[in-house]
Amino acid sequence: MSNGAVAAAAAAAAIANAVKASGVLVNLSPEEFQKVLHRSKDGLVVVSEGGFFSKSYRYLLGYRGFAFYTKSPEPISMPAGIEIVAARQIWIPG
Repeated sequence: MSNGAVAAAAAAAAIANAVKASGVLVNLSPEEFQKVLHRSKDGLVVVSEGGFFSKSYRYLLGYRGFAFYTKSPEPISMPAGIEIVAARQIWIPG
């Protein structure tokens, strides 16, 4: 097996382990995400901006053992008490 194949296999195994460790990821519409966001008092939201042709905003929130994720064409306003972490990128396994 070549070094490149070994590296690719190691990367695939690392990604598979990360997906297993991340628990349940729930993909919501921006409107449903806001409903969960307003239930989360003193929560932590990870935010990233991206997009090639049009700007999009990605949000990740941990709440009651689940990770909630949404992608929105517009920024989502955060309720008081929510801590925000700006990330370079949020990668969601496909």
